[in-house]
Amino acid sequence: MGPLAGVRIVVTRAAHQAEELARPLRDLGAVVILLPVIDIGPPSDPEPLRNAAAHSNRYDWIIFTSANAIRAFVAELPFPVRTCTANLAAVGVATGRVAEEHGFTISLTPHTYTAEALVEAFHAEDLSGKQILIPSAAITRDVVATELRRRGARVDVVEAYRNVLPREAASRAAEVFQEPFPDWVVFASSSAVDNLVCLVGADTLRRLKIASIGPITSKTIRRYGFELAAEANVQTVEGLVEALARGLPSRS
Repeated sequence: MGPLAGVRIVVTRAAHQAEELARPLRDLGAVVILLPVIDIGPPSDPEPLRNAAAHSNRYDWIIFTSANAIRAFVAELPFPVRTCTANLAAVGVATGRVAEEHGFTISLTPHTYTAEALVEAFHAEDLSGKQILIPSAAITRDVVATELRRRGARVDVVEAYRNVLPREAASRAAEVFQEPFPDWVVFASSSAVDNLVCLVGADTLRRLKIASIGPITSKTIRRYGFELAAEANVQTVEGLVEALARGLPSRS
């Protein structure tokens, strides 16, 4: 019997990423309910990403802020990853790990996994005139690009992918959120929070304990007026699982 034995936890990650979180929760005894409220779609216009990838060796730095951005970027590279000459930065260890799995060597990773920490990690770099590429989601926080431009860098932000609502999300959500209600819902991104509120409404989610992967997602959760029952100290799947294990697993 693990610390989460019998606790019913809704995992909202995209289908291709859900098992990374669901598996360790099951190992702790949780009953995991998969409800993907995010899917990854192609950019609305693929040409900017394709062009940036083709000319990526003209950049001094490429900054990856998510695993999805890495996968989208690699798909458009017209040459082997090992011949990419730009310095590479990743917003966190998990993102850096995916980059390395694709053959990249990461030169810079902040100690904490936020945009602000990533900007701070460049404090020793003279960025005047440096060219920086950021492949990103269609809707993203502009903190990194804004601050690096303020320090003199020339920053290109290109849409690498879109977070879209899965086709079956509404019907699946209707199945999940009925008596007996789950105990917890877990969010690993602000987009997941927005999408699930759109699907089931804020009042429904107030009946559950809510866990967050980190401060940015938590800020979105609080914006809807929800109480936060658990937040990862380290913004990784492992940190999120630890936060849930520390939380009170009793039913609401």
